[in-house]
Amino acid sequence: MSLSMSVTEREAFLAALHVGVVSIARPDRGPLTVPIWYDYTPGETVWMITNENSIKGRLLQGVSRISLCAQTEAPPYQYVSVEGPYSIEPSTDSALLAMAQRYLGEEMGKAYAAGAGDESGSVIVRLQPEHWLTVDYGKR
Repeated sequence: MSLSMSVTEREAFLAALHVGVVSIARPDRGPLTVPIWYDYTPGETVWMITNENSIKGRLLQGVSRISLCAQTEAPPYQYVSVEGPYSIEPSTDSALLAMAQRYLGEEMGKAYAAGAGDESGSVIVRLQPEHWLTVDYGKR
């Protein structure tokens, strides 16, 4: 029996609330692999917000593809990993608010976005999933 998820299952899993782990290649070391908030609507791009002057933001200037993994941390273990090209666009206050509320809830999300909204250099990174790896140990 295959432990792989169907297209519908993997897209639903990726759309659910998980902290993602983004990986970005570095020229002189192993890839930068760090947690990140993300959002996904099935059939669309995965989007994240970072600062263009952060380590992630600076590394993005030198690569054409990135990876993101989302997982459960309790049995039965599941994960979805996507890899592909990405694009960068300026972030907006509404995007920051939406992401903060996704992870923190309405009130805490508003407070977070209000405090972070003054930071300049925030960008939206849109990952186009081209390659998927999935496992669902619940299928055993």
